[in-house]
Amino acid sequence: MSEFPRSKLPDVGTTIFTVMSRRARELGALNLGQGFPDYDIDPRIGELLAQAVRDGFNQYAPMEGSIALRQVIAGKLQATYGVQPDWESQITVTLGATEAIYSAIQAVVGAGDEVIVFDPAYDSYDPAVRLAGGRCVHVPLLPPTFAYDWARVAASITPRTRLIIINSPHNPSCTAATAADLDALAALTRDRDILVLSDEVYEHVMYDGRRHHSVVAHPELAARAFVVFSFGKTLHATGWRVGYGIAPPALSVELRRVHQFNTFSIAAPLQQAIAQYLLEKPQVWAELSVFFQAKRDLLRNGLAGSAFRLPPAQGTFFQLLDFSAVSAADDISFAEQLLVKAGVATIPLSPFYVAPPPMPFVRLCVAKRDVTLTQAVTRLLEFANRQ
Repeated sequence: MSEFPRSKLPDVGTTIFTVMSRRARELGALNLGQGFPDYDIDPRIGELLAQAVRDGFNQYAPMEGSIALRQVIAGKLQATYGVQPDWESQITVTLGATEAIYSAIQAVVGAGDEVIVFDPAYDSYDPAVRLAGGRCVHVPLLPPTFAYDWARVAASITPRTRLIIINSPHNPSCTAATAADLDALAALTRDRDILVLSDEVYEHVMYDGRRHHSVVAHPELAARAFVVFSFGKTLHATGWRVGYGIAPPALSVELRRVHQFNTFSIAAPLQQAIAQYLLEKPQVWAELSVFFQAKRDLLRNGLAGSAFRLPPAQGTFFQLLDFSAVSAADDISFAEQLLVKAGVATIPLSPFYVAPPPMPFVRLCVAKRDVTLTQAVTRLLEFANRQ
């Protein structure tokens, strides 16, 4: 008899994000891999956090989220998308977007259910589905466009299909779903017992004048969807781990049934600080696209004319780097070369596929100080010139 229980996820190791960040620290490399800023948050939100602690917001917040924050979220969604979900029955504050995704999956996916995900898929989706007893059906988004193939999605639907997970703006391909994509998804799920989970953590980071098309603003999809957002991405505070999920009342009930036994409630002073900050600066979201586009363009312009090619980044705070003219290596090997020989940590895309196609891309994070991005450009150019 084994001393230890059988693993539920025997093939799941440490995430590529953790591995690359650890290697970057060990080698003293610039970390353009994991998606977190290397610059400070707005000092004002830090002041509000300290004030929240002084004001006594140090005990359990309500399980579903503080009233103040949920009311602010409802107002924000009204201002952004023209919809205002009921803050009492439709908004749940979670431990980052990852917990909202996990709890939603556990709430509605059961043994034998199938869940359609789009590869390259964020790496938390598949384990969460498997822990719920379900099985992921992986539909690839193929380079170089990473566009949705809705005919292929239609062919992947079976009587067991319970959930479709969509992510827009998409990490790691840096693409954004169109209004036509959402309409196609609605048509495929119409009159079927299929729910939707929409991961929209980069909702406010859209480039070149694009507008984010949110499931929360699509009446047909919103009626059967969990829509997940994140304050960590939009407030440059990924370590605060505060996100939220929007769903119709019946689905919110199910989400909360899992959430209350998963994390129960989220840190009260963080919720209070975020609520007060957004009351003071209700338009903070509007600044993000311009802010990150300037950083994206700094990187793109610095590498223009080099052997590297940079596909258009439509959203997220990432940029893909096409290295096919520099090296014939696979993406994992090339990322290791950049790390060791150039001192730049990146993220390869193939780990996000079940069956990766030829993949001459690595992902760069532009949510860094300008000096970090400038140093990275110099190192990348030097590396390309040595090849």
